Amino acid sequence: MPNKADHAYEVLERMITFQELPPGTLVSEARLMERTGLGRTPVREALQRLARERMVEIHPNQGVFVPPTSIEAQLKVLELRRSVEELAVRLAAHRATTAQRERILALADVLAEFDGGSVEEFGGLLKQTHDLIVEAAHNEYLSLTMAPLQGLSRRFWFAHLQDEKTDLRKAADLHGDILRAICHGDEAKATEASLHLNDYLTDFTYRTLRNR
Repeated sequence: MPNKADHAYEVLERMITFQELPPGTLVSEARLMERTGLGRTPVREALQRLARERMVEIHPNQGVFVPPTSIEAQLKVLELRRSVEELAVRLAAHRATTAQRERILALADVLAEFDGGSVEEFGGLLKQTHDLIVEAAHNEYLSLTMAPLQGLSRRFWFAHLQDEKTDLRKAADLHGDILRAICHGDEAKATEASLHLNDYLTDFTYRTLRNR
């Protein structure tokens, strides 16, 4: 059960990712408390965490600003994510416990059955996937690096989906490949699947540029 600050973080991150708080929004802490139904302390702690992850900017006496996404920033995020995620999946394939491998396989099965119909449902599955890979890597410093990279790239991807069903299904397959390789302890396949995912995300970003 998440504590109140973790819960506030999850709620606010979801609001930013799915543009309930659109890019360019300047909103007060009090307004966020009202919208989430949560108290000042958990909201403030969540905002500090989101600021560290570059999801918001905190401007004293003005409010909380949701910065716009940009193709240039996304390419820089993916440049770093590619290498860090490659390490994460390799460590997870090597270090995951039996219980973690069972959870990883169960999540892979859920992704395989996903019909591409709900963006928000897939957002939850994607976050579970990212969190489980980092957990299975058994390196607490890795989560400090991976969380902002995955959060920012998730936000960009969801904001720029054009053919939702096709891209959701494609992403489900790519993440499922990573999870199955980790489950089987195959470091080489996990690395290869991770690189395929990051190639897709990079291509998606350039496609967004062309569409503009």
